[in-house]
Amino acid sequence: MYELNTLLPEYDIKLPTCMYPMKVLNNSRATVDVKADASNSSNDVDGVSARQEKVLKQLQELKEQMANIRASLGLCQKGAQHTVQTSLRNGGLREEPLHDIVINGHPNFIPYALLALKNAWKDLFTIDVKIFKHSTVPDIGKEASEFEKKLAQVKVDQSKPKVNISLIWKNCEHTEMISSPTMYVPIYGEVNIIRYLGRVGPEAYRYENSPNCNEIDAVLDICYQLLRCNTSKSRAAMLRALNLRLGKQQYFGGDEISVADIGVHSSLKRLPAITPKDLTPTLTEWRKRVQLVTQL
Repeated sequence: MYELNTLLPEYDIKLPTCMYPMKVLNNSRATVDVKADASNSSNDVDGVSARQEKVLKQLQELKEQMANIRASLGLCQKGAQHTVQTSLRNGGLREEPLHDIVINGHPNFIPYALLALKNAWKDLFTIDVKIFKHSTVPDIGKEASEFEKKLAQVKVDQSKPKVNISLIWKNCEHTEMISSPTMYVPIYGEVNIIRYLGRVGPEAYRYENSPNCNEIDAVLDICYQLLRCNTSKSRAAMLRALNLRLGKQQYFGGDEISVADIGVHSSLKRLPAITPKDLTPTLTEWRKRVQLVTQL
């Protein structure tokens, strides 16, 4: 055969120094003393195990420090144990620690649901709303100012589970909520914001496991369409649909108030074109019952 020259020269390989060095556990050479090799290997493994225990202890101390920092800042303390215990009670959804929420809204389309939920949940859950004004809105108007005063009147109970919401008056087309602190992931529409808050709020208002789950979703869908009606005829059709859904029940979710009632009540409040005379006697009586809870 023809002899070939070496194409690649030999290099000295420098081993990385960022890892713990360990001796060879298995050696096939016959000259190795098996007992001595096993003893050395055991010592190496014990050394790595000791260093691992030290690292785990440092991580636990760091976790406790982070928990103390979160407590001092008033942030949510939900952990893995809470997630496992409550996920089955929340329609099978996996719960994550609540982040601060930002809602952008136009003062002409006031998200009355925030005030309604804050009043309805005041004995179960706290919604802490801080309000800011964007430079695109020089004047928020009388109704939005009154809305701010009513929000401020509902006390914040720090002892109860809480979600922090920053409401920003902004010249935007749709009411939008940003729930992710690391990326811009908006949720559009007040009805969908109600759905989100209903899933992270008090357990009594989580409707995924309710037998009326589909009914509540259908009512919220009607609210979404009602807010986008452009004619009195289309609004009347949505009101008839709501009246049919309510029937002889006390509330849209049955005998107890639900996020469906919050959605309908807020939607009617946002539509000045709908007057009391446009409502059926059934809807009028229902509105009085919800009014006592939401204070709208």
